[in-house]
Amino acid sequence: MTAAPLRIGNFSGFYGDRADALRETLTGGELDVLTGDYLAELTMLILARDRMKDPGAGYARTFLRQLEDTLGLAHERGVRIVTNAGGINPAGLADAVRALAGRLGIPVRVAHVEGDDLTARHPGSLAAHAYLGGFGIAECLRAGADLVVTGRVTDAALVTGPAAAHFGWGPADHDRLAGAVVAGHVLECGTQATGGNYAFFREKDPGPRPGFPVAEIHADGSSVVTKHPGTGGFVDVGTVTAQLLYETGGARYAGPDTTARLDTVRLTAEGPDRVRIDGVRGEPPPPALKVGLNRLGGFRNEVVFVLTGLDIEAKADLVKEQMGRALAQSPPAEARWELVRTDRPDAPTQEAASALLRLVVRDPSPEAVGRAFSGAAVELALASYPGFHVLAPPGKGAPYGVFEGVYVPQEDVPHVAVLPDGRRVPVEPPRATAALDDVPEPALPEPLPPGPTVRAPLGRVAGARSGDKGGDANVGVWVRSNDAWRWLAHELTVARFRELIPEAAGLTVTRHPLPRLRALNFVVTGILGEGVASQARFDPQAKALGEWLRSRHVDLPEVLL
Repeated sequence: MTAAPLRIGNFSGFYGDRADALRETLTGGELDVLTGDYLAELTMLILARDRMKDPGAGYARTFLRQLEDTLGLAHERGVRIVTNAGGINPAGLADAVRALAGRLGIPVRVAHVEGDDLTARHPGSLAAHAYLGGFGIAECLRAGADLVVTGRVTDAALVTGPAAAHFGWGPADHDRLAGAVVAGHVLECGTQATGGNYAFFREKDPGPRPGFPVAEIHADGSSVVTKHPGTGGFVDVGTVTAQLLYETGGARYAGPDTTARLDTVRLTAEGPDRVRIDGVRGEPPPPALKVGLNRLGGFRNEVVFVLTGLDIEAKADLVKEQMGRALAQSPPAEARWELVRTDRPDAPTQEAASALLRLVVRDPSPEAVGRAFSGAAVELALASYPGFHVLAPPGKGAPYGVFEGVYVPQEDVPHVAVLPDGRRVPVEPPRATAALDDVPEPALPEPLPPGPTVRAPLGRVAGARSGDKGGDANVGVWVRSNDAWRWLAHELTVARFRELIPEAAGLTVTRHPLPRLRALNFVVTGILGEGVASQARFDPQAKALGEWLRSRHVDLPEVLL
């Protein structure tokens, strides 16, 4: 236990992130711990399918390749590595790391965390994994591990675990843990905290390679988010706000170790590329753990017809009628048409004169979306609208997955830390828990006085970041001045949101004001169908839903421009 600040860096925000980031972060500045986040809902499905083909698979193999020329460097510098790259086979990855260390002659102590795999309890699922907290990681680090591999833990656990081990926090230290949860949420997506995917990128150029974020964690749970000197990108209150809003919901941000109150977060610029996070309050965690279920949803196929020039709507109607007749004998369970009007009149190029008509079909049977469907589309080549062609011939169809979140009591999940010497240490569930209720609606500021307005995109004054949680999407919207907050808090109601995003008109939309962040967080229930793997919409992870919202025109007060 020590009161010295803990410097935690991130080198991966997803499975497929920059391959050289581990070396870059190790050599770029002083660190105590490096974390790598590889897992998402879709990744778990991909890893489950990998393991079906090879029982020894199921983890992020790219992590091993990254370690080839960095494991020795981390050992020399005394930097511990904590990663969820273990996926659905953390023990397998831990063994692979030991084998690599032995081949390289590096005396690395490797531990892993397990117990999240509940697939056997959920027949019919390809993967069912509970989101564990950080105390298994802490147990491994206290036992002297240099590298800790986990399976499914919360993304923030990669930070709360090292912080709890470093400062000696226990399960009752909710405020401190909540501060680390917030820091971990900022770090988890890597360069999204340093200018990547940032709404106001034209004001501050993130450059071609934003650096990865670093959090200096203090004993009271406060932190400073920064990055290594000389790396690309930037850290400011805006980039941290954007990431705080990403894939969250209401003011209570629940986790297995604590519930962090996002409505208590205070952000303060502390200098160039330094933002302090403090004031975070924590509460006991909910009594249940979330379990992510991935299962086979059925089979899907698609074809995109290209409609060029005149009579776009009539051409779309013709091909819809023809495909409907062709599939009438054995129609798929679901057929979804979407016409994307990318065309423009009197276009200077053929591509600019073309619209895209997308047909997606789904069915429990592969036959219904296979040869009968692809044949029906191809056979129209000489018998449909003028200029008929498709982006690519449809294939034979493919299985798709669906995601579902369920909940189990914390005490029913066997959270276990497997220490470097092989000892297995059970991690006790929290003694104190609290139901996850909504917080009362916070007081809103006085609205701006009436004045002249300009019809312009919302994004002239507001930033946004959006993402997915199962079949739901969140859209976090924030502004950067008190006057803009006075306007936004009263202008962007649920009704107004539905007007601007017509796709949400028939769905449940919940608005969560976060006055300290000058932000509104909207959760749109069901807009993503059964999750990203089901590919229910054009943007299946809602990554650009916020940018669509920013592009919509509203009456902006002139005083804000």
